[in-house]
Amino acid sequence: MRKDFELKEHYKIEDLLKIMQILRGNDGCPWDREQDHDTIRKNMIEETYEVVEAIDRKDSTMLCEELGDVLLQVVFHTQMEDEKGGFNFDDVCDGVCQKLIIRHPHIFGNVIAKTSEQVLNNWDEIKKKEKGQKTVNDTLRSVPSVLPALMRADKVQHRAAKTGFDYDSASGAMVDLMNEVAELDEAMNEENLVHQQEELGDVLFSAVNVARLLHIDPEEALTRSTEKFMDRFEQVERIAAQRGMDMTATPMEELNALWAEAKGNTI
Repeated sequence: MRKDFELKEHYKIEDLLKIMQILRGNDGCPWDREQDHDTIRKNMIEETYEVVEAIDRKDSTMLCEELGDVLLQVVFHTQMEDEKGGFNFDDVCDGVCQKLIIRHPHIFGNVIAKTSEQVLNNWDEIKKKEKGQKTVNDTLRSVPSVLPALMRADKVQHRAAKTGFDYDSASGAMVDLMNEVAELDEAMNEENLVHQQEELGDVLFSAVNVARLLHIDPEEALTRSTEKFMDRFEQVERIAAQRGMDMTATPMEELNALWAEAKGNTI
């Protein structure tokens, strides 16, 4: 039992910081001491998605736990920087407080913003100045390349649309999507994988454009479709088992018939 840490019934942020210092210390946990920013990089991504899952489930208990896991990642990365004289947790808190104050001049300054749209416009303009972004392309390039591809495409399109470079409606974007599908169909007749990949990317990018103009989140839409596919596939598998059918040996035509049957059962 360590003498430099007091066991409690309830802990606060100061305790979390202390625990991480102990885990990373000379007599701490071998695993925690071995980690660096790169080795736990994916953990931050995974924990963030688990927070999103808790939100989707509307599970407050799960959300509390998963937010704690995200906070742990923040403290973990911060402790690593503190050890090498980079920044500490107070610096992280100071940075985000400074940002919130600066980007809310309608609250902490003399700027007037009575609508959410005005707030967001002010936020974007202030952010551009902070980041030294002088052109629209600068703002496009600033969208992180590590974002999920659909999300990144959506953000890039939103920023480009602010210049007026946009369709008047989703119908125009739909025409563009169909043209891209036709070009993909042509590419499929070629034996050129690079060209096929390019055209498929154009189809996906155009589909995101349609989603944006319909005010639909493409990530959420694809997630729902994936869930729907799994639910229907489960029904197909169940029907096949009830009828003594081996799916691996069943012709695709018959499997499509089962799929249509399962689809009808879910309407």
